[in-house]
Amino acid sequence: QVQLVESGGGLVQPGGSLNLSCEASGSGFFFYIMGWYRQSPGKQRERVAVINESGATIYSDSARGRFTISKDGAKNTLYLQMNALKPEDTAVYYCNSIQPRSQDYAAYWGQGTQVTVSS
Repeated sequence: QVQLVESGGGLVQPGGSLNLSCEASGSGFFFYIMGWYRQSPGKQRERVAVINESGATIYSDSARGRFTISKDGAKNTLYLQMNALKPEDTAVYYCNSIQPRSQDYAAYWGQGTQVTVSS
């Protein structure tokens, strides 16, 4: 079983920055694919950025150029540096981990951290 705990959310003014963290724990945790997703009220959860074991990344169009996803394997921690934040970035941000199993994959989610961009 894998546990994911996000932190770093909060209230920030437009143009500001936040750095989200997601610490993974649990027996058998293996950094395979991890990512950040977000969900605003009334909207579906959307992918923001993902990173794989080798460090390859994929960003959504809205995140590319402003957000940076990174990882620290020694600490089992995932990060999302968010710059030039806009009001439309307001959402609950969730950490996701894909874990390989013997014949399939399992997906784990954190509890989410609120990001509010407002003046």
